[in-house]
Amino acid sequence: MPLSMYQASVPVFIRGLNVLAALLEKAAAHAQATGIDPAELVNARLAPDMYPLSGQVQRASDASKFAAQRLSQGEAPKFSDTESTLAQLQQRVADTIAYLESVKPEQVDGAEGRRITLSFGDFKPEFQGDEYLLTFALPNFYFHVTTAYGILRQAGVPIGKLDFLGPYPQLAP
Repeated sequence: MPLSMYQASVPVFIRGLNVLAALLEKAAAHAQATGIDPAELVNARLAPDMYPLSGQVQRASDASKFAAQRLSQGEAPKFSDTESTLAQLQQRVADTIAYLESVKPEQVDGAEGRRITLSFGDFKPEFQGDEYLLTFALPNFYFHVTTAYGILRQAGVPIGKLDFLGPYPQLAP
């Protein structure tokens, strides 16, 4: 049985967002255990010209919900990008997962041939649905999840590769 567009998108985004939620939980626990102001984590960044943790979480949310919107031709919820606490970032992730869970396979399957045009000012790249998912949406999503992981790791949150990979029973020590 071939892999469907739905299987390659929505469940993948949900899994990645659940990993991001678990990372944020570990960040909150670390802040509480060490007395670090959680705002330091929310505002931490890897480089001066990169988004802080809050922006990375917001962009991961946007990358997944807009991909689902474009592939399903539905309407994604709008978020204000004003999250400034770990709890608010957790809620953003939960709200994104709730939206993705509302997207049905029949809305996405068959989108591989759909034309998708993005708009970045004057730059308007066009993709076929499968090309968009595999060469833009998924890499963009994982860039932001990975960067969030890197920010938290650099800030001393005790996380490792298995935290990023997520729950796989066969990987348990």
